[in-house]
Amino acid sequence: MSNSVTASPTPALPFLLTTKQGHAARTLLSYVAALPLSSPDAQLLAVTVAIRAARGGVGNLTGIDLRSMKLTDPEQVVADLRGLGWQIPDQLLVGDPESPVSVTVPALTAQSDHPLPFGKQMRSRVSGWTTRTLAAKPVRKASPATRLAALFLAAHASSMLNGTLPSDLPGACRTALPDLLVKNFLTDLSGDHYRLDAGVRHLTGLLPHPADPEEPAAPAPPRRVAEQPQISPAEWAQWKAQVSPALRRHAEAVENCPVCKLPADQVATAFTATRPLVPSPRHVREAYGVWKEQHPERGPLAAQFTVAFRAEHGHGPSYNQLCTGLGWNLPRTVRTFIVRRLLANEWLTETAPKPWTLRPGNTAQAHGISLPPQVRSRS
Repeated sequence: MSNSVTASPTPALPFLLTTKQGHAARTLLSYVAALPLSSPDAQLLAVTVAIRAARGGVGNLTGIDLRSMKLTDPEQVVADLRGLGWQIPDQLLVGDPESPVSVTVPALTAQSDHPLPFGKQMRSRVSGWTTRTLAAKPVRKASPATRLAALFLAAHASSMLNGTLPSDLPGACRTALPDLLVKNFLTDLSGDHYRLDAGVRHLTGLLPHPADPEEPAAPAPPRRVAEQPQISPAEWAQWKAQVSPALRRHAEAVENCPVCKLPADQVATAFTATRPLVPSPRHVREAYGVWKEQHPERGPLAAQFTVAFRAEHGHGPSYNQLCTGLGWNLPRTVRTFIVRRLLANEWLTETAPKPWTLRPGNTAQAHGISLPPQVRSRS
């Protein structure tokens, strides 16, 4: 008779990093990727040394640490880092492997323009994440290139396991990506997009990704009666009869736009609904902060898009049309916050609360981006 017992599912491990710490991990990896080092072995050692020396420019390393990296030629790797001016004593290679050796990174001793501006807790958490990721079961015995690739891909993945290969991923790491599939660190790799295995979910850098679901997969609360019921055709006609001729013309331009072809009830509801301005939650602001760093030209691009959109449609874009048209495929709450920031910084302006009125703001006009005079006069 069998005495087998059905194993209970292994509980998910908590994330090692917060959203802000994930950004710090990516900053560390970008710093190392920019160093003039040609081998993944040297880059892997540089990651470990740099995060340990991030605060004062001096970090401790042992011979055991060095051996655990399984470097092909440790002496050459140390020589490569010394070529950057890093001060690595010979004891790291030939001394007691258990005794800590102080390694100095001159660029990290600066008090201003520090490339890794981490506080004590931030440095500690990112350092711990680095160690845990390199020791993760799928890659702990892998080559330096594969383990370095694991660091980059974990740091650039979302809580939903989705990621896009970063532009500064070292070439040797790209070559090693198939090994991450074989070792079950990844479950999918299609072009520049990938998915981490659920077993390493706790290592992700929590970077939001367009492939993530719009909302968390949680039981939905009972539906309530909509606060803004759809307006009937008769009510819509009555609303248009009561507003100014200019507003009516604008509403009908959107309603009858041959390019948008929007449902009449959607247009009617958008014009008649009242939407209170609700403060954005912290996770939305953090997601925007990460996205903003990746889109430095967001202001000019948005302003130029509204000019082109109006030329084609005869009216401005909605918030969704703007973000979708520019490829900013993020959750709706983040898209809304993006447009609010563009409005606050005057790259865009609108005739609130009228929808579909986005156009270049004062900042955009100062950069030479504006509507043609005849169009501006009707906005």
